[in-house]
Amino acid sequence: MARDLFSIGRFTIHGYGLMIGLGFLLAVLMGNYRAKKRGLSDDHFTNMAICVLLFGFMGGKLLFIIVEYKNFFENPLGALGSEGFVVYGGIITGILTIILYCRIKKISVATYMDLFVPSVALNQGIGRIGCFLAGCCYGRETDGPVYVVFPEESLAPAGIHLLPTQLFSAAGMLLIAAGLILYARKAAYRGLTTGYYLLAYSIGRFIIEFFRNDYRGSVGFLSTSQFISIFIFALSIGVLVVAYRKKIPVEYQLLSDKGVAGEEQPKDGDPEDKGAEAQDG
Repeated sequence: MARDLFSIGRFTIHGYGLMIGLGFLLAVLMGNYRAKKRGLSDDHFTNMAICVLLFGFMGGKLLFIIVEYKNFFENPLGALGSEGFVVYGGIITGILTIILYCRIKKISVATYMDLFVPSVALNQGIGRIGCFLAGCCYGRETDGPVYVVFPEESLAPAGIHLLPTQLFSAAGMLLIAAGLILYARKAAYRGLTTGYYLLAYSIGRFIIEFFRNDYRGSVGFLSTSQFISIFIFALSIGVLVVAYRKKIPVEYQLLSDKGVAGEEQPKDGDPEDKGAEAQDG
């Protein structure tokens, strides 16, 4: 664990920021590669990724302020300048950003959402390693054999045995990313990859919350994230049901065929794509 990795003069490299940046870079590189392999526009993917990064950060910070509204009213500048961030705020804002981008560019929401979510899972997995380095999102105290002890400069309580929930989350998200990449190769219908991402993440997040010990608000006996997970789970079921009912085929033009990288496939505005847009609405 190292909140600050090293310094060059007055410039300090923070472990959390480095992992977030590395996760974003790898997610974009992987997304661009997968886009080209499927004959989709890597430019669209990169533009979406930048938009999602910006608006997703604002969404995550906004939800953090909502959850920590008491601290915000007591010290607004302190809350805005803190490292606080709620991932679900970023996910929700990111989804809305992709939908809006695709509507403006008149491209299939479902196609690009399916392309995007494995990269999101990869970014989340690497980002959780950053949480481990910083000590945020820490777990409950434990007497078991699996534990971590954080130093004084960490955000987690120092000197006690805590569950390494950050590493559990990181491993889970990297497994989800790998599973989505493999599944996307044979997914029959548009929207299924997105639906399974939302399903897996909502279940995993609901479970991991039982083992975390950093208070981030609650709704009754549930944490805020568990409460949101219920709605994301319901949304995932809805997406999967619609995808299986609509049965809009995935029609990527692979480079091994006669297609050319960057060519949209299916063409924007075709009857099936309109069906996909109706599905995503």
